[in-house]
Amino acid sequence: MSNDRTTAAPPSGGADFRDVAHAHKPFQTGRLVLWVVVLLIAANFLWIVAHNENFGWPVVAAYFFDPTVISGLYVSLGLTVVAMAIGIVLGLGLAIARLSNDRLARSLASLFIWFFRGTPLLVQLIFWYNLSTLFPELSITIPFGPTLASWETNSVITPMTAAIVGLALNEAAYMAEIIRGGLLSVDRGQFETAEAFGMTKARALWRIIIPQAMRSIVPPTGNQLISMIKATSLVSVIAMADLLYSVQSIYNRTFEIVPMLLVAVLWYLFITSILNLGQSYIEAYYGRSERRNNVAVAKSETLVEEASH
Repeated sequence: MSNDRTTAAPPSGGADFRDVAHAHKPFQTGRLVLWVVVLLIAANFLWIVAHNENFGWPVVAAYFFDPTVISGLYVSLGLTVVAMAIGIVLGLGLAIARLSNDRLARSLASLFIWFFRGTPLLVQLIFWYNLSTLFPELSITIPFGPTLASWETNSVITPMTAAIVGLALNEAAYMAEIIRGGLLSVDRGQFETAEAFGMTKARALWRIIIPQAMRSIVPPTGNQLISMIKATSLVSVIAMADLLYSVQSIYNRTFEIVPMLLVAVLWYLFITSILNLGQSYIEAYYGRSERRNNVAVAKSETLVEEASH
């Protein structure tokens, strides 16, 4: 009887090669057990929290969309947008000043960043709110000359202006370093090439350098935006009716402290989750060129390997 099955002779040298055509990753029992333990602990924790009456979940549900809370949420969002916009614009100017060849511009920008990064934001907000104790009047004057215009400080520095100025100037100091790092990540040759084509420094910066630096600027800027929405809670100390101040005004009447704080926490988590999704989308958008370059490099390496064979 002839045998149709043939056995391949082992390769020379005694090497034992195995058929891996149907190989699969071994089942990791330890990881499965770890997942089960973690999920059981998480489920037990959620069960305890959900059935603990001290959290006051009915109160949380009753006040979650309360007009006072929603009004405070709008104030927090508005402060975030305005302060971030001002901070980004000022931060861009400070970053350019820090990178300039002018010693005076570099020194002034460095002094600004040093002061506003080196002092707590809460102290800055209280300082701006109490500016009238130092300067009862704000005036525009010619140095050592006459006063052109003046206003009472309390009429200018309201809780709203103190909050905007404090948040924006503090954010500008951080954004300046973020933008400066992004600009430094772009190859210097890009700027020199743009100048060789006759572009002005401003045009080269706006059309060539900044678009390439965005890939390095966007992720930390997204983190700053998320930090800003949480930092707005500090303005409650200067009687600014933000989200935290609104829930505080409610629990001062009802004495439901924990449930009202949970209302604020849930709203902050909801807003920051949306911002995280937006940040991921923007990062993916600005990372397209890098992915295309990686694909092109991979294809070229593959062609070189095929040609070598």
